[in-house]
Amino acid sequence: MTQKEIITSPNLPPPKGPYSPAVRAAGLLFVSGQGPLDPASGDVVRGSIQDQTKLVLTNIEAILEAAGASLAAVVKTTVYLDDIHNFAAMNDVYATFFPADPPARTTIEAANLPLGIAVEIDVIALAG
Repeated sequence: MTQKEIITSPNLPPPKGPYSPAVRAAGLLFVSGQGPLDPASGDVVRGSIQDQTKLVLTNIEAILEAAGASLAAVVKTTVYLDDIHNFAAMNDVYATFFPADPPARTTIEAANLPLGIAVEIDVIALAG
């Protein structure tokens, strides 16, 4: 059986269900889908798609840092949007977090994201 390590940190929003923020296994980090949650309170932060995307990616960055990695280690992302018409606005913010050698990505429209959020992103990264 492969060893796995659960990644947590007091600087991360608490999970809203029975899942881990991230798991390290087989030389990779698997980061659970993250929404726009305030790290201190765990509350959903409403606002523009740009504001929500920035918070989601900032939270992902914190998870990666807690695991000793960074956004540069990300090899794959999946972006879930509640409205595909928000793609361009989300993409503008996303590009600032991955300015060079961006990871592979899938973006899909998904109705009824948890907690009524507009964007959720999960990532796979090299564990380092």
